[in-house]
Amino acid sequence: MATAITENLGTGKRKTAVARVHLRPGKGAFSLNDQSLDEFFGGHETLKMIVRQPFVATETIEKFDVIATIDGGGVAARAGAIRHGIARALLDLNEEFRSRLRKEGLLTRDSRIKERKKYGQKGARARFQFSKR
Repeated sequence: MATAITENLGTGKRKTAVARVHLRPGKGAFSLNDQSLDEFFGGHETLKMIVRQPFVATETIEKFDVIATIDGGGVAARAGAIRHGIARALLDLNEEFRSRLRKEGLLTRDSRIKERKKYGQKGARARFQFSKR
């Protein structure tokens, strides 16, 4: 008989990046698009720290393995999306984490996205130079 794996899910978003995060009890291993944390973010220590923030806030470092699938965005947006997804998965695991995660601002989706270019104009806000004559 197979043993059931307890798994908590969380979807994180930032800008155009979307991360589907699966939390499993483990030793703190990260699998991000089938790569380790160091392979995925390379030398970006700040982004690695951002990804670990929910675990630091809830004092659950090295208690869960993270398996995540990330689509869209750049490296910074992907880190923010993973962080948001981990925070939501931890909240699914234990509702008592809500106050700590909320205090750190980890449950709020960062909705800042690039403003679209308007037709007949140079850019989102930029306009062609006006000439009276």
